[in-house]
Amino acid sequence: MALVSLKLVTIIAEGFLEERLVREIKKLGAKGYTITPARGEGSRGVRASEWEGNNIRLETIVSPSVAEKILNRLAEVYFANYAVIAFVENVEVVRGDKYT
Repeated sequence: MALVSLKLVTIIAEGFLEERLVREIKKLGAKGYTITPARGEGSRGVRASEWEGNNIRLETIVSPSVAEKILNRLAEVYFANYAVIAFVENVEVVRGDKYT
């Protein structure tokens, strides 16, 4: 079985950004995504109350060029104004055509 090298982009963000982020990554070329609830502590501290909403973990497997576009868009629009982090990992997947 042949494996295809792609990028896993993970975005941890404020939950109210979910629809907007999904729209953005799809517009930039992502074919799909997975969203799960996220909790933790970072430079902006612990989210201590539910009125602030929950965080989400948005993951998408994309080509290197799409990963770069997503990170550039996050840096351009989100990093300065919202509690958003993102990172990229190299992954190898089966059925690589599903992601590009």
